[in-house]
Amino acid sequence: MAVKNRPDEFFDDLETMSPEAREKYHNEKLAQTVAHAYRHAPAVKELFDRTGISPAQIQTAKDMEKLPITRKTDLIERQKAHPPYGGFSTISAEEVDRVFTSPGPVYEPIQHEGIQWFAKSFWAAGFRKGDIVVNTFTYHLSPAGILFHEAIRDCGATAIPTGTGNTDIQVQIMHHLQATGFVGTPSFLMTVLQRAEEMGYDIKKDFDLKRAWFTGEMLAPSLRKTFEQDYKIDTYQAYAVTESGGALAYECHEKSGMHLMDEYFIEIADPETGKQLGPGEIGEIVATPLHNRNWGLIRFGTGDLSSYTAEPCPCGRTASRLAGILGRAGDAVKVRGMFVVARQAEQVCLGFGPVARFQIAVTRRGQRDEMNLKVELKHEMNSEAKQKLSDELSQKFQNICRIKPDRIDFLPQGTISEEQPKIIDERTWE
Repeated sequence: MAVKNRPDEFFDDLETMSPEAREKYHNEKLAQTVAHAYRHAPAVKELFDRTGISPAQIQTAKDMEKLPITRKTDLIERQKAHPPYGGFSTISAEEVDRVFTSPGPVYEPIQHEGIQWFAKSFWAAGFRKGDIVVNTFTYHLSPAGILFHEAIRDCGATAIPTGTGNTDIQVQIMHHLQATGFVGTPSFLMTVLQRAEEMGYDIKKDFDLKRAWFTGEMLAPSLRKTFEQDYKIDTYQAYAVTESGGALAYECHEKSGMHLMDEYFIEIADPETGKQLGPGEIGEIVATPLHNRNWGLIRFGTGDLSSYTAEPCPCGRTASRLAGILGRAGDAVKVRGMFVVARQAEQVCLGFGPVARFQIAVTRRGQRDEMNLKVELKHEMNSEAKQKLSDELSQKFQNICRIKPDRIDFLPQGTISEEQPKIIDERTWE
């Protein structure tokens, strides 16, 4: 693949569109994508015909709510019944350039057509010509290794295909070649750094590692702090889903959420109803590829929960930003119309020093959901201190989770087991 030379190659007009231009762009692309998939992908035609929807009825982003969400289980079952691609391919077998495979298995036929799958996310992370980058994702079966390799090259950087594992060899390569970039998971980078130190290296003196790009795993704030403060490694993360064929969102240098890729139409939707949700509301990430016309995947439900903000970003990119991955759709409980996610509740509760553990119990009184937040304290507190903590917890919970606990109970240490679920739904429906 040719290396791009323009300094602004991956900071393009799509990323800086006005809200009105973005809406127009998405509406036009969605109508074209849906019509193309209906004509060429038998599974999509069957879906439309079964639901009684015509492609002509999909003219705007809001119209997508008329269609059901397609999930990974649907892909797997369709491909079992109609091998190899389940009727989602829009091209003939001889036109397939490569086949991506994800667990399931799910087979995705690709006709490359010069698509820069991940280049924007690497460019935003600062990868440029002159960088030497170790790519620690696997190059076999999973598409990750080769896609990230191509994105590194698209940015002009040198890619070293180290793949997974072999920690000692990873250390040796990074040291000998003076690698400036790392691509992989946060936990593996920490493993490599710790092993290097065990081998007697001083990371800041003996290595030239300047930046790291992560996906496939959550980047914990504490781990990011370690990388950036202790090792002086600039860190970035992206959100990608194998079945959709690329990065759906990525961080810029502001690191205040991940910008949505305009090569996809991405919705935050209620996983139960499929209805689109607004800024700040937690729902499932649902993606429709707009740049990959040979894979007729419409409204693919990733199963991951997030929310988004449409507030402007100082970096100049105008796309909305994901707040991060908050959990899986099956791990959330809807309370009074809002999804409560264990990871988000944990962010609230464990942010207070006196809190050791927590548990949320959801019950129903009459026709109203009630939420009881049980908090285990590290040490005993007087009633005044408990009241102050209760007020602060309640306010922060409402700010972050957009719903207020009906009651907060303080429990002595050892009451809540680490093995117990963070959220218990005790409601009965009669």
